[in-house]
Amino acid sequence: MSDNSTANGRTPVDFWFDPLCPWAWMTSRWMLEVEKVRDVEVRWHVMSLAVLNEDKLDQLPEEYRDMLENKAWGPVRVVVAAQQKHGDEVVGPLYTALGTRFHNKGEGPTPAAIVTALEEVGLPVELAAYADSDAYDTELRASHKEGIDKVGQEVGTPVIAVPGADGEQIAFFGPVVTPAPKGEDAAKLWDGTLLVASIPGFYEIKRTRTQGPIFD
Repeated sequence: MSDNSTANGRTPVDFWFDPLCPWAWMTSRWMLEVEKVRDVEVRWHVMSLAVLNEDKLDQLPEEYRDMLENKAWGPVRVVVAAQQKHGDEVVGPLYTALGTRFHNKGEGPTPAAIVTALEEVGLPVELAAYADSDAYDTELRASHKEGIDKVGQEVGTPVIAVPGADGEQIAFFGPVVTPAPKGEDAAKLWDGTLLVASIPGFYEIKRTRTQGPIFD
């Protein structure tokens, strides 16, 4: 498949997420809105906060380090196992089911939330056992590396890759936004993302976050 169009002729947007990240969740909900108002199609991929930070755990606050070591591996491993056993098409729906429970409903990445999400999208609940298995960690790390290789180091989740001026993919961390824009606001942010991607040498716009994720 070409990076310039999907099988149905839409503009592809490659999106790397960790199901645990609330900011990736916000951005992913924006991209679903963009699919409604622009001729684009999201292709979902996993990245891992645990992998991203595994070489600097001793530099992180204790609470965040505990989250990475004890909570971050499970959900992303389950998504990768589902993808490997049931195809790429299950990744987006499973992410939505997991994220709705983790973030909107405030359940967090519990075993019960994972099982319920699998049931909702019609996947075998036995996949939940992969939360504690490294069976597909090679595939997880490969997907993570693909996203990071496109965007570079010193970033987090999400990573999106969009068409640049010459059709080549340009990857960014973000956009980080809350709440997720809808309707015309979603379209304007998308158009702006394509605009900055079309400028050779553009790298970063940033300001301090003064508000946490708003789940709606």
